[in-house]
Amino acid sequence: MSENAGAVITGGRTALGIELGSTRIKAVLIGPDHAPLGVGSHDWENQLVDRLWTYALGDVWTGVQQSFAALAEDVQRRHGVDLSTVGVLGVSAMMHGYLAFDASGELLTPFRTWRNTNTGRSAERLSAEFGVNIPHRWSVAHLYQAILDGEEHVGRLDHLTTLAGYVHWQLTGEKVLGIGDASGMFPIDDGTRGYDAGMLARFDQLAAEAGVDLTLADLLPTIESAGRQGGELTEAGAKLLDPTGRLRPGVPLCPPEGDAGTGMVATNSVAPRTGNVSAGTSIFAMVVLEHELAGVHRELDLVTTPAGDPVAMVHCNNGASELEAWVGLFTEFARALGSPADPSAVFEILFTGALGGASDGGGMLAYNYLSGEPITGLEEGRPLFLRSPDSRLDLGTFVRTHLYSSLATLRIGMDVLQRAEGVRLDRMFAHGGLFKTEGVAQRFLAAAIDTPVSVGDVAGEGGAWGIAVLAAFAGSRSPERSLADYLETTVFPGADVRTAEPDPVDVAGFDAFMQRYVAALPVERAAVDHVSPAQRGELR
Repeated sequence: MSENAGAVITGGRTALGIELGSTRIKAVLIGPDHAPLGVGSHDWENQLVDRLWTYALGDVWTGVQQSFAALAEDVQRRHGVDLSTVGVLGVSAMMHGYLAFDASGELLTPFRTWRNTNTGRSAERLSAEFGVNIPHRWSVAHLYQAILDGEEHVGRLDHLTTLAGYVHWQLTGEKVLGIGDASGMFPIDDGTRGYDAGMLARFDQLAAEAGVDLTLADLLPTIESAGRQGGELTEAGAKLLDPTGRLRPGVPLCPPEGDAGTGMVATNSVAPRTGNVSAGTSIFAMVVLEHELAGVHRELDLVTTPAGDPVAMVHCNNGASELEAWVGLFTEFARALGSPADPSAVFEILFTGALGGASDGGGMLAYNYLSGEPITGLEEGRPLFLRSPDSRLDLGTFVRTHLYSSLATLRIGMDVLQRAEGVRLDRMFAHGGLFKTEGVAQRFLAAAIDTPVSVGDVAGEGGAWGIAVLAAFAGSRSPERSLADYLETTVFPGADVRTAEPDPVDVAGFDAFMQRYVAALPVERAAVDHVSPAQRGELR
């Protein structure tokens, strides 16, 4: 920054973004030039409770408070000032899932995250009734499944929201949601940019047929698009965020958004024919559409950008977690040899070595399914590695196989989008931990989707930076300006981007790997189906 950073911070000419990801809660403070002025984070993990993936709400606030405290310490260390105010604030989090509250604001059932796949009957019925794909993880699928299962709490429902919507509600008192996150709760009408009225009415009928009297429209948060404001930080909200009492209330907030939307912002991928891939615990692609799709596909979710434009989403429940487990094993082995290594160094060595592995996986296969995977029809997961008797078990090919596995389910969905629907992409950006080692996962993704893939500083500090940018956009007081124009001309001019073109050898190799991968899926299904419920509990 050309200006004095301390003066910018104390003057409140900043934007604060907080994102609750699947493994980390992160806070990023940016200045008028959108460059980070400070960062704080807190690691957390989901738990499997009664066969459902969840996070405790107490852990939400512990993580948010520790992230803000770490940010305040970073600001003090780097700029010598207290973080007592910000210009504007935004919250984002993992999309979808089910947070149900009664009229007194009490949680009715533990938070059911996007990772759960117990909603198969509900998703199938709703998809047939609505004529659009309703994924397992969407909030409406969780609600209807609870109705079908006769869960007692349904009769006491007063309010449904997402994780970002919940945190925003507690900070502001406003039950509001950004349109991108809302599109993962219930289908959006492209014309009105509100919840689809016809589908709302049909859902109420389906609930009545199951013996439940409700009006879904009354349970869902109010929708706002990017550029609008979503309330102000209350005194109680300020103390929730910063128990020390230094942070002053009155800060305006932008509408809360999902991590898919903030990933689109962080990679400048909100205009038609642009897209991005985010790879972490899950992996998903977001492609902004020029026109409606011709058909309904269970592999594709129809959601929106934070500005409300239509997006096709390929969401895979399983991303890099299994690969990370293998890296942990090699790190432990190095320690046992008396040569301890930092896990990040182990990642880089293994990933770089994968470039020398066989382009088709050399007869090896891996399935990275720690949880169920709707795209391949699996309600539960079993991590699995197998190889043919004549395959050579070398390290480079082994790691390449696991990297391919992290991208394989995504490839299945992208084939539907690119080949069956003929959707064209001008650019695809990649971000997330999988792409930190330069030129490896980026190269393999380019081969997987046969499309140039870019990485670079466009992702900034990830989704937390993305929601900070959305907050800055809401505070820019330019109501006629589009989000795409704001990003292109104000946030990203001159961004450093490195692009990998698809290598024909890698493309052919990934195609061969996918043929084996799809052919052997019955083995993965058998690993799930031939384990009794009692044994499943023991395995966990």
